[in-house]
Amino acid sequence: MNEMIAICGLDCSKCDAYIATQNNDDSLRESVAKQWSELNQADITKEMINCDGCRVDGRKTPFCGSICPIRQCSIEKSHDHCGECKEMHTCETLQMITGNNAEALERLVEASR
Repeated sequence: MNEMIAICGLDCSKCDAYIATQNNDDSLRESVAKQWSELNQADITKEMINCDGCRVDGRKTPFCGSICPIRQCSIEKSHDHCGECKEMHTCETLQMITGNNAEALERLVEASR
């Protein structure tokens, strides 16, 4: 599976935090921080908007690096991604993503083959 596909099946390369990091775009970082602060009712600063991707070594946003329950579960189970998990289709935690993003689920199903 492409390393820019996250553990949950999302495409990290399309994430604004990833794009801002790769392009060293402080304006986009500020925009993402403002948007995520409002969405999550949390104080997110532009300095937190640095990510090289969920499944690669390097920088991660605080959420992706240590808070994301999907990533934490996959690490605990020693899976590279949720497509390796026998509970993929019934996992309520994963359905937070795949319930709203059919492409993410398709990527995981394809990777599980």
